[in-house]
Amino acid sequence: MTRAEGRLRAGVVGAGHMGQYHILVFAELWDIELAGVVDVDRDRATRVAAHYDTRAFTDHRDLIGRVDLVSVAVPTEQHFQVASDFLEAGVSVLLEKPIAPTLEEARELFVIAGRTGAVLHVGHVERFNGAVQELKKIVERPLLVESRRLGPFETRVQKDTVVMDLMIHDLDIVLGLVDSPPRRLTAMGSTVRSGSVDVANVQIAFESGTIAIITASRATEEKIRTLAVTQPDAYIVLDYSEQDIRVHRRAAQEYTLNRESIRYRRASFVEHVQVHKDNPLKLEILHLARAVQRARAGQPVVLVPEEDVRSLAMALEIERMIRDGRGEVVYPSTLPWSDHSA
Repeated sequence: MTRAEGRLRAGVVGAGHMGQYHILVFAELWDIELAGVVDVDRDRATRVAAHYDTRAFTDHRDLIGRVDLVSVAVPTEQHFQVASDFLEAGVSVLLEKPIAPTLEEARELFVIAGRTGAVLHVGHVERFNGAVQELKKIVERPLLVESRRLGPFETRVQKDTVVMDLMIHDLDIVLGLVDSPPRRLTAMGSTVRSGSVDVANVQIAFESGTIAIITASRATEEKIRTLAVTQPDAYIVLDYSEQDIRVHRRAAQEYTLNRESIRYRRASFVEHVQVHKDNPLKLEILHLARAVQRARAGQPVVLVPEEDVRSLAMALEIERMIRDGRGEVVYPSTLPWSDHSA
C-alpha cells in the first residue's frame, strides 16, 4: 500500500525499554510505515533502526515532516517539550504515562492538540487490556475495589516514584470504573531501593460509598497484577497479566433441619468470562492510528482530557501526601482538578 492510498508514517522517540515495545508493534503493522527511530544515544538509535530497517535520528525534531504520528517514550521531564513540538507541527502523539510532571503542562498539551487538530493519546495501556474491557460490562454497583500491582525492583526505574511508574495505571482504571466522585483519600508510602517511593498504599472513599484500596510495589519478588471487585451479587477477580476474569456468584442458599438446630449452606459457582486476548499496546496504537485516519478524512478530533488529567492529578496529590507526611485528604464538593480541566 502506498502513502497515496492512506498508509500512515510513524516514528518512535526513545529507544529504551518501553520505546522498543512501541517500535516492535509498529514494525509488525503492515499498514503503518516505521519511518524513523530517535534516541539521544546515537549508537542505540543506529543499532535499533538497523534491526528494523528504518532510519535513525538523535533529534526528535528531525521526524517532523516525515511522520503522521509518533510514540513518545522518553523520561517524564522531557514529555512536554517533545510532545509539544510534534503537536505544534500537527503530528499526532501517543505519549507514555504519566502525560507530564505537572497538571499545567498536561493541560497545555491538550490545548495545543485542540488548536492544531492533532490527536493526543496518553499511554494508559491497561485500558486496552481485553479483561478490562469485559470488566466494564460486568461491574455495576461496586462496594469494594482492591487493586494490587506488585513486582521486583528494576534498575531502569530511577526517577519516577512507584505512584507514577505503576499505581497511575490502577488509579486510571478505578476512577473510570467507579461512577462517583472521590471524597476521601488516604495515602502511605516508603522508600526501599530507588531513593524515591517504592511501596505505596492508597485508600479512596467515593461519594457512592465505594471503597477502593490500591497497592503498588516495586519491592516484591513475585509479579502480581490483579484487581478484585466486590458487589452485591458477585465477587469479580481480574488478572491483568493473564487477561483473565473469574466471577464468583451466589447460586442459592440451602438449609437443613434437625432436632437441635437449623444449618445453612450457601452454594456458589465460578463463571470464567471469555476474554479476547491481544497485545494491549498494539490495540492502543491501532486506536490512535484510526483516530489519525479519521482526522485526515476531515472528521473532527475528539479529545477527552478530563480522564487523563484526573488520574494525573490524583497521582500528584498522592505523591505530595506521602512526601509531606499527610495521611489523609478530604475533598470539597468540587474536586481540585475539575476547576481547570483542559
